[in-house]
Amino acid sequence: MPISICIVPRNESKSGANGGLVAVVVYDGLSLFEYGCAVEVFGLPRPEMGSTWYRFATCSAEFGTLRGPGGIQVQADGGLELLSKAKTIIIPGWRDIEAVVPPELCRALRKANKRGARIMSICTGAFVLAAAGLLDGKRATTHWRHAATLAERYPEIRVEADVLYVDAGDVLTSAGSAAGIDLCLHLIRRDFGPRAANQVARRLVMPPHREGGQAQYIAEPVSKRSNASLAPLVDAVRATLDEDWPIARMARQAAMSARTFQRHFVSMMGMPPGEWLLIERLSRARVLLEETDASVDDIAVQVGFGAAATLRNHFRIRLGTSPGHYRRHFSTSALH
Repeated sequence: MPISICIVPRNESKSGANGGLVAVVVYDGLSLFEYGCAVEVFGLPRPEMGSTWYRFATCSAEFGTLRGPGGIQVQADGGLELLSKAKTIIIPGWRDIEAVVPPELCRALRKANKRGARIMSICTGAFVLAAAGLLDGKRATTHWRHAATLAERYPEIRVEADVLYVDAGDVLTSAGSAAGIDLCLHLIRRDFGPRAANQVARRLVMPPHREGGQAQYIAEPVSKRSNASLAPLVDAVRATLDEDWPIARMARQAAMSARTFQRHFVSMMGMPPGEWLLIERLSRARVLLEETDASVDDIAVQVGFGAAATLRNHFRIRLGTSPGHYRRHFSTSALH
C-alpha cells in the first residue's frame, strides 16, 4: 500500500507563526473545485484563529475575462504583482495539461520563490510549476491520470505517483483535486500546529489525516454499499488498539467466517483488514505524538505495535520519517 504523503526534511523555525498572505492564481478556464479548496481553507474569515491567521487574495495570470465552468466569472484582486507580496502562492489546477503556461506567470513564480515564497499546486497545477522550472530535481505529484505524462515531459522531476501530496519545503504539490485539501491542512499543520489543522478539518467535516496514497482510487472505487455492518467491529478495534486483532478475532466479532469476513471487509472498506488495522494504529500513533508527551515505547504499546522498533519501521515505510522526527515537526509543543 503506498504512503499517503512525502515530506522532505527541512530546517525551519515554528515559533512566531504567522500565516501571511496567500495568493491564489486564477486564469481563464479556472478549475473551480481546486480554487474552492484554496478559498475554503485560506480565504474564509476565521476570527477564532486570531490576528496571525492567513490573509487571502486572488491574482490574475492573464488579462481579459476569466471564466470557469458553469458560466462563472472571476474578478481577481490584482495581477501578477500580488505575487511579490505573498508568503504562499497556490496554483489551483490548470486549464489543460497541453495548454501553454504564460511566460510572465513562470517568471513571476520563479522570482517569488527565489525571494522565499512557498509555491503550492493542486492537481494539474503541477504542470505550471514544472513549466516554471520549480520542480527540477525535486519530488512532486499530480493526479494519477497525468503522473506518467508529467514524468515523461519533465524527466528531471522525481514524480511520486502514489502519494496524496509532496512537501518539498518551498514547493508543494498535491495529487487529484480533493488531495488539495489534504495539502492545505498539512500547510496549516506546518504553520500553526496540529490543533489548528484539526479545528479546520472539523469545520470541513473531514479527517485531518488521510492514509493510503491515491493509488487506492485508481483501479476501482470502494463499494458504495453501506458498511454499517462493520461499525461495531470498527468501534471495538479502535477502542482496543493495544490488543491483538488477528483475522480470526475480527471475524468472530463480525459474526462471520474468516473467509467471508475478509471478502466482505475488502468490499466495504476498500482494503484488507490487516492493512486497515495498520493504518488505524499509525493514525493513532500520530495523534499521540502530536498531542502527548508519551514516549515512543509507550505509544508503540498503546497502539498495538508492542515495541518501538516496530513503530519506527512502519513510520519509515509509510511516512518516510521517524516518530521522533515527526514529533519534532508536528507536535503542539514543538510548533508553539
